[in-house]
Amino acid sequence: MNQNQFEEAYQEHWQEFGRLLDELESKDTAKKTSGISLTEFPARYRKICNHYSLSQARHYRPALVDKLHDLVLRGHLQLYRKKTNIFWSIVHFIAVDFPRTLRKKAFFFWLSCLFFCVPGLIAGLAAHNDPVLIYTIMDEHQVADMESMYNPGNEKIGRSFERTEEDDLTMFGFYILNNISIGFRTFSGGIVFGIGSIFFLFFNGVMLGGVAGHLSHPPFSTTFWQFVCGHGSFELTAIVICGAAGLLLGYSLLVPGRYRRRDALRMTAPVALKLVMGGALMLVVAAFIEAFWSSSGFSANVKFSVAAVLWSMVALYLFLAGRRSRES
Repeated sequence: MNQNQFEEAYQEHWQEFGRLLDELESKDTAKKTSGISLTEFPARYRKICNHYSLSQARHYRPALVDKLHDLVLRGHLQLYRKKTNIFWSIVHFIAVDFPRTLRKKAFFFWLSCLFFCVPGLIAGLAAHNDPVLIYTIMDEHQVADMESMYNPGNEKIGRSFERTEEDDLTMFGFYILNNISIGFRTFSGGIVFGIGSIFFLFFNGVMLGGVAGHLSHPPFSTTFWQFVCGHGSFELTAIVICGAAGLLLGYSLLVPGRYRRRDALRMTAPVALKLVMGGALMLVVAAFIEAFWSSSGFSANVKFSVAAVLWSMVALYLFLAGRRSRES
């Protein structure tokens, strides 16, 4: 194909791509531009790159080569320009960045899970076998308040007798503050070579496990489990993720490799922050479920069915979201 034939065959394509670039360069966002869907942009850009390579290889006139080079350069700037839309940045973080980062650091997630779940399981079994054991973990007033919350005589489970339905919004804010503070402490403890994160994972595991074991006795067992089963999918998973972020910080300090500890920490911090930010969002979701769903008057069977769906959603989201066929 000589140059004239080449230009006749693709001139219209180059003109359309040029008009598309003109409009993209004059707008921040657009769903459709020049009648061309933006989803077609990468494929059209690749074709322009191919035409540019061919024009160079076939030694076409410099004017044509320069024209295609200009289209390639402008297309590259549009394709890889920094996204400034905050909303879509958040969506991309939730849908892609967070779950993909967690999978890349799966070792630290499972290590955090070990430090959290093993003490919790041991404390839970021990508290279930010996109801008095809970008093070594909590004082009498705390145990009494806890038993009052899950008393089957409550109109709304998970509430004290004084707490009414109008308090749900207030409790939503309280749950957010409480959950985020637990997650942040678990994460920030990693700066002490990971020891702080291990401590908070162990401590929270023992506390939650002990409470679960104690309240698994009648008359509290049904009310307790139908209250915690739903929001636990987000809350417990998020605590483990925050712990994983802390352990990642600690590992960078303990094993900096060929870098100085300060430099290793600086390189690891952005990854750890992605994990803890994702965990914080999950804790907010957990707080919403706990405030408005967990204490609702639906039957235990409905609560347990919804909990099964929520646990499955969390697992599928963390395992599949943002995954591509080439992802390792």
